Amino acid sequence: MLFSKMLIPTLREVPADAEAISHILMLRAGYVRQLASGLYMYLPLGWKVLNKINAIMKEEMDAIGGQEISLPVLHPAEIWQQTGRWDAIGDEMFRLKDRTDRDMCLGMTHEEIMTWLASREIKSYRDMPQVWYQIQTKLRDEARPKSGILRTREFLMKDSYSFDISDEALDKNYRLHAEAYHRIFERCGLKFFMVESDPGMMGGAVSHEFMAPSPAGEDEVALCPSCGYSANVELALSRPRETELAGWEKAEIHTPEKRTIQEVSNFLKLTPDFFIKSILVITDNGPVLALVRGDQELHEKKLSRVIGQHRPAQKAEVKEILGVEAGFIGPMGQTVKIIADPCLKDGMYVSGANKPHYHVRGIMAERDFTAEWHDIHVARSGDICVKCGDALAVERVIEIGNIFKLGTKYSSALKALYLDENGTEKPIIMGSYGIGPARIAAAAIEQNHDKDGIIWPKSIAPFDVEILPLNMKDPLTIDASEKLYRELKERGIDVLMDDRDERAGVKFKDADLIGIPFQVILGEKTLREGLVEIKNRKTKESLRVPLSTAIGMIAL
Repeated sequence: MLFSKMLIPTLREVPADAEAISHILMLRAGYVRQLASGLYMYLPLGWKVLNKINAIMKEEMDAIGGQEISLPVLHPAEIWQQTGRWDAIGDEMFRLKDRTDRDMCLGMTHEEIMTWLASREIKSYRDMPQVWYQIQTKLRDEARPKSGILRTREFLMKDSYSFDISDEALDKNYRLHAEAYHRIFERCGLKFFMVESDPGMMGGAVSHEFMAPSPAGEDEVALCPSCGYSANVELALSRPRETELAGWEKAEIHTPEKRTIQEVSNFLKLTPDFFIKSILVITDNGPVLALVRGDQELHEKKLSRVIGQHRPAQKAEVKEILGVEAGFIGPMGQTVKIIADPCLKDGMYVSGANKPHYHVRGIMAERDFTAEWHDIHVARSGDICVKCGDALAVERVIEIGNIFKLGTKYSSALKALYLDENGTEKPIIMGSYGIGPARIAAAAIEQNHDKDGIIWPKSIAPFDVEILPLNMKDPLTIDASEKLYRELKERGIDVLMDDRDERAGVKFKDADLIGIPFQVILGEKTLREGLVEIKNRKTKESLRVPLSTAIGMIAL
C-alpha cells in the first residue's frame, strides 16, 4: 500500500483527554478516532491490526474443532428473561422497544442466544461435543468509558461456547480452550498470566482470566513467583504478614473522640495490625458484622460470596442494631452474625469496647467472640501465599480473555436438553470462552512502545515492512523503491511505502510512531553505493545491505 493513498492521519500533539499509553499512541498514529464517549472508529491501520488478531484467533479456534457462526446483535427480551439476567443486569444493558412494542436489547454477550440455538439443533448425545464461535459486536453501556479502546460501549469479541454431555467432556473442552488461548496470546506477542477468577454475572462454578501486565490495567492479580499460584485479587487467598504476639491483660482504655483505626493506633502508639476493624453491613437476611485486621481492607466481593448482596449500614442503623456508634464497635457480646478474616484467629487485639470513647486491649478469638472464618481481606504485595508460604506480588493487568465452566445454568433455564444413551432427557453442559481483540491490540502497545511510538509484534503489525524513500524527486530512489515494493508484494509480504514528497525527518517520525517492525530506508548516497538500510524498529539496530539481498533478508 502507498502511504499517499491510505488514510493515516498522524498527530504531533498528545490528545488532551488521553491517559493510557495505548490510547495516546493509537490516536497519534492514526489507528482510531473517537466518535463519542466509549465509541471508536477504526481507521485503516487499526482495522488491519484487528484483522490480523482475528485471523490468529480463527486459526486456533478451528484447530480445536470450533465452527464459526454469526448471531444477531439485537435480542428479544424474553430469552434473557428466561435466564433471569434481564432483571439481574442493571443499566449497563442497552434496552429498547421495536415498532410492535416488544422489549428488545442489544447483546452485551451471547450465552442466551447460543443456548437458544442449541436447544433447537442439539437433540441427542450423538450430536455432541459441539464448539461454536463468532467474532461479533457487543454493546455495554459503561458508566465510565475510559482508556481508549480498553473500556468502550461498543466492542468486538470472539466468544465461543462448548456443548457437552458430561462434566468430564466439559473439562476437556475447557482445557482445549485454555491451551488455544495460550497459543493465541503467545502468537500475538503478549506477556500474560492465566489466573483464577470470579464468574460474576456469567455464573458457573469455575472460571479463569487471561491477564496482560500493564500500568493501564483496571484489574489486579496476586502472583506467587515460587509456586505459580495466581488469582484475581477479587478471589486471591493470602495470609497477611504475622503481627507481633502481645501479652496484654484484658483492659478497657479511654480513647476520647478517637474513632478510626489510625486515630486510635496513633493515640495508643500501636501499629494498625494490632487492631480489629469491625464493619456492619446489611443483607436481605439481616445485619452481619465483618471483621478484618486493622491494617487490612475488607474485600466487598469476597464478602458477597459468603453472605450475598449487602450494603454498608448507615450511622443510625449501626446505633440502632449494635447500641453504639461507629468507631467504638467490638465483636464481644454481639448477637448478630459475625464473619471474620482468619488472620484474627491467633493473637491479642484491640477493638472498640461497644461503648462511646472506649476501646478494649487484649481481645482474643473464641474466648471473647465466635465467628465464621472466611478470607475476606484484599490481598496485597508481601502477603503470604497460602500454597507455599512465599511472598505474593500484586500486579496491575489488562483482562484480555476469560473462560467459564457454565454447567447447566443456561441450558436448564432455556430447555436446551438432549436424550442420553438410555433415552433420558438431560440438560446440555456448557462452557463459555471470550477474547477481546481490541484489548489484545491495546495490551500489545502498552507492553511494546518507546518514546517515539508503537513497536508492534510482527504477527499483528498492520504491515510487515515500511519502505522509506527519502527523496521522491530522485529518479534512482524512485526506481529502486518501486522495484523493492513490487518484489516484496510478489513474495506475499505486507508492505507500506511512504511515497509522500516529505522531508526525511517527517517520514522517520511517522514510521517510528506507526510502529511497523522493519523499515527499509533508501537514501541517495547509499543507493549510489548499491546499498539500502534495514532498521529494526524494536532494537533500533540498522544494517546496510546490497539492494539485491535486501528482499531475501526481509522475507525471512
